[in-house]
Amino acid sequence: MTTGLPDEAMRELLQERVGRIHLQVRLGIERNYERKIFGQGRNFFHIENWYSARSLIRNCLRLVLLHGRGQRNARRIEVRHNPVSIAGLPGAFENYTILQISDPHLDMAPDFPHELIKVIREVDYDLCVLTGDFRADTFGPFAATLEGIQLVRTHLLGEVYGILGNHDSICMVPGMESMGIRMLLNEQVALVRGDDTIYLAGIDDPHYYRADNLEKAADAIPSGAVSILLAHSPEIYRHAAHADFNLMLCGHTHAGQICLPGGIPLMCNVDCPRSYCAGAWEYHGLKGYTAAGSGACVVDVRLNCPPEVTLHQLHCA
Repeated sequence: MTTGLPDEAMRELLQERVGRIHLQVRLGIERNYERKIFGQGRNFFHIENWYSARSLIRNCLRLVLLHGRGQRNARRIEVRHNPVSIAGLPGAFENYTILQISDPHLDMAPDFPHELIKVIREVDYDLCVLTGDFRADTFGPFAATLEGIQLVRTHLLGEVYGILGNHDSICMVPGMESMGIRMLLNEQVALVRGDDTIYLAGIDDPHYYRADNLEKAADAIPSGAVSILLAHSPEIYRHAAHADFNLMLCGHTHAGQICLPGGIPLMCNVDCPRSYCAGAWEYHGLKGYTAAGSGACVVDVRLNCPPEVTLHQLHCA
């Protein structure tokens, strides 16, 4: 199956799932703007759609004898810990731990799913969230991607929620939800522990497809309730802060993926300040975290920028 061409049964299923207009818009953009290198989205240049970049980057790294090291680095996934203090956090959610997996690009290399599984089997958490970019390419078939997701899903415990990234087709949603991954497409859910409740919202890709609808995702959340937003890219941080979210978890940037010594990124591929492109940040009371991702994009290498999965532990401020 190719992006933008779901069969009739899938179209009906998706229309019931996300609504007619959202589906039309998402499929139309996928079809009309796939492979576009310049324009569309929130920034002008999209290196992930420039397929000549793959051989160019590989050859440059081979010339300086860094290609092999970069490939080994891309398989050494680290576990990062991010304590988050939230005012008014209900007592039942003290020490509540969220495992974030972002940008796995599972079909980039055959061993990517297995390297990720090694790490997630060793960590403890209460909830898992997947913040997009499951596919290596930005268009075309995704059967291999779903196979990789299924491999990883069998090792994830408890509830798993996800959102779509700029590499993902909305046609992947039925397959992912059949695995027990609840996709949040401009939606929210209540997370309940005992008598206490917090809210988890997720938006469709705000970077390239710009199919995000923050109002639809947040409107049903009670005023004053603690809420967490999943967004593929940090570029929507201002809107998230003014929508009164307490915590925003995102990815997309890979923290640069290929960086200078000291972790200085050559490119982050987003339209926002560099300070929001990696790790923890804060804006007008909104706590945020931009994950470096567990996978790699364009080429399966990393330099001075290790891949990660992240454990966010919540505490009452």
